[in-house]
Amino acid sequence: MRLTKGNLIILSGPSGVGKSTVCRALLAQSNNLVLSISATTRQPRPGELAGREYFFYSPEKFAEALKQNAFLEWAEVFGNYYGTPRAYVEKVLAQGQDCLLEIDVQGALQVKAQWPEGIFVFLVPPSQEELKKRITLRATENEVERQKRLNQAQIELSYLSEYDYLVVNDDLAAAVKKLQAIIIAERCRLSRLDRKEVF
Repeated sequence: MRLTKGNLIILSGPSGVGKSTVCRALLAQSNNLVLSISATTRQPRPGELAGREYFFYSPEKFAEALKQNAFLEWAEVFGNYYGTPRAYVEKVLAQGQDCLLEIDVQGALQVKAQWPEGIFVFLVPPSQEELKKRITLRATENEVERQKRLNQAQIELSYLSEYDYLVVNDDLAAAVKKLQAIIIAERCRLSRLDRKEVF
């Protein structure tokens, strides 16, 4: 039996929960999983390649893509635009591969409105105290900014009902195993299989 197409997996969670670390570990241990590549209007940084880290768009090209509804989601961040190209995701899924999209809650809700069959996973820390500890250990923000992130985490948690799965990131290896189990289970869902090959 084979999948008619791959699955779109959307992973969200509050800042400091370890989304990027979990994604890297998951991708390193998965054979049929591709990380979604975003489009952006910002300039490439040293070492970045178009089509690897990002698709680099001019502001005009991005605006035209918006008019054509070419993004599953998009946002403006510090004067630059970022979006998830629908065509890239569809190409990955059509090849029978799963596509992983690491994104914030606001973006995930945009994706859900356009792609409700996606698999939505929310990653959380074991406790609010642990989240505060992780944000503090990063030492990249002052106390006011840290408090803003903690407040934002509470707002994001209020959208849990929009997600299909909750994964606690108390241990990296365990969190990755849970995500792998979710992906395997969804690949076995009858509605996602080629029914002609089902007994």
